[in-house]
Amino acid sequence: MPKPEPLQISRFRSTDVPDQTGKTILITGANNGLGLQAATVLAGAGAAIVLACRNQNTGKAALAQVRAAAPNAEHHLVRIDLSDLASVRAAAAEALAAVPRIDVLINNAGLMAIPFAKTVDGFEMQIGTNHLGHFVLTDELLPALLAAPAARVVSLASIAHWPAKIKLDDLNFERRRYTKMGAYQQSKLANLLFSGELARRSEAAGTSITSIAAHPGVAATNLFDSMVPPIPGAVTMTHLGLRVVGSSEKEGALSQLYAATMPDANNDDYLGPTQLRGMRGPVRRSPRSKLARDRKLAADFWAKSVELTGATYGLLEPKSKSKR
Repeated sequence: MPKPEPLQISRFRSTDVPDQTGKTILITGANNGLGLQAATVLAGAGAAIVLACRNQNTGKAALAQVRAAAPNAEHHLVRIDLSDLASVRAAAAEALAAVPRIDVLINNAGLMAIPFAKTVDGFEMQIGTNHLGHFVLTDELLPALLAAPAARVVSLASIAHWPAKIKLDDLNFERRRYTKMGAYQQSKLANLLFSGELARRSEAAGTSITSIAAHPGVAATNLFDSMVPPIPGAVTMTHLGLRVVGSSEKEGALSQLYAATMPDANNDDYLGPTQLRGMRGPVRRSPRSKLARDRKLAADFWAKSVELTGATYGLLEPKSKSKR
């Protein structure tokens, strides 16, 4: 694997985010964690934010925080449940009615290492929420993305994708043994396969959409809370430990902020920390596993996602088959 080219800013900070005035950015899971950190920074840089959240109570609080950061922009709160494809499509319709174009879509929301459960549509919960929900959302929002002069789709992946395997004939763990981390790892590999295939399909169709994946390293967010035993003080201690080996929420959001805004973030980039096997450090172009780079697997997985969800991506039909 060739050594990745360095980024324009070697020690990127939120204060390095370029002016975003006039841009509209939709972020899933913007009511807490990395999503809220990114939403607040981007609003402060001048962007209008569409917060797509399942929990409307914390969503309203997040909307108030974003409005406080940028009172002159028009921000919106949209309800979305990524584990329910009908809700995803309804949320997309609501967003399209509210904003004429979307300059950046950040597919940020996700679940990590939860007990086995199924989505409304019968998918294993982690692949259903972390990948299939975002797969449908991105397809539904293509009209608004294509209306932007140079739209970006940022997909949140994870260093957890490295040991992942993906079974196209058993994505939902109907025949193999379910493990919390195994399902999470599969969903994060899915995010990288999706991001790479979207980059290639966008290029083949001659669109200006840029698809970029990002990972936060190990950030002290509530994503880990499902793995903490129900002992008083355990969550607080876990977050302190995560900051020691990894980073804070603010630092964890930097990779998606770079992917969403910086001019040298390229189609099919994968951005995130690279120190301590990707757990911490400044934003860099990051390596990905052999499976995450497998173009045939990505194309087959895309076809499987279409089959499962009915999302067609008809607006990304290639101009010439010779480009594929």
